Amino acid sequence: MPNSRNNLARLLAPGAHSLRFYQALVLLLFFAGWYVLTSPTLLPPFYFDEPNMAAFFFGEPQKVLWRIWEWFVTERNIYGHLWVTLLETLMAFAIGTVSGLAIGLWLARSAFASAILDPYIKALNSMPRVILAPIFTVWFGLGLASKVALGVTLVFFIVFFNVYQAVREVSPVVLASARMLGATPRQLLRHVYLPSAMSWVFASLHNSVGLAFVGAVVGEYLGSARGVGYLILEAEGVFDINTVFAGILVLTAFALVLDEVVTVVERRLLVWQPRSGETERL
Repeated sequence: MPNSRNNLARLLAPGAHSLRFYQALVLLLFFAGWYVLTSPTLLPPFYFDEPNMAAFFFGEPQKVLWRIWEWFVTERNIYGHLWVTLLETLMAFAIGTVSGLAIGLWLARSAFASAILDPYIKALNSMPRVILAPIFTVWFGLGLASKVALGVTLVFFIVFFNVYQAVREVSPVVLASARMLGATPRQLLRHVYLPSAMSWVFASLHNSVGLAFVGAVVGEYLGSARGVGYLILEAEGVFDINTVFAGILVLTAFALVLDEVVTVVERRLLVWQPRSGETERL
């Protein structure tokens, strides 16, 4: 008994292993609750007249997971669609990040250009991006380009505004000290502006990963013959809710993988910053 209590206490103690345990437990409880609420035999139909109507509207987790298993293992017919969606997402993510970083740095350091372009950038940012999807389809066709263009519009403004604000908030004392030491504009950019903006950049990248997926999937909805968004649209056409949820889970899983990649890169580039746990110990 004492050993069991010690093991339980060690499991519940704060730490990386216990955190993963709680995260897995939440996921397990979510699927268990989903299964119970959509099962015609475990609960009486409170809202729907027919016992299987809840499963029709909300799917059944065991069938959703089985559909994912068929996609990746049995039928193996998702890899081509998934590659198209991932390629669109990565291209939109890369182009939107680089352009947002470059233009954000430029306008933050050029007060004259910033004053001229400020109302136009705000106007473009306030425009609902979804209405641009049909326009991009007319301009660039039904291939990758229209989906990438939509994704770029979603990623660009998040990165741009974060970089712009970060550079504008660089300490004047630090800039004055660097100039007194003879720093050139290029050295200021490399050793002052970019390090100051990196935290803001990576904060925006974590949000941009999901939006890049949104751009790709919305574009596939409006016109495409490949991609996970196309599979979801095809399933919606025949009211196959389990396949719809399967596609959503696949996209969510890969978005989390890309977000973890961003986290790894962030930790390698920002090694000089203390982690939250280290800050608390200090």
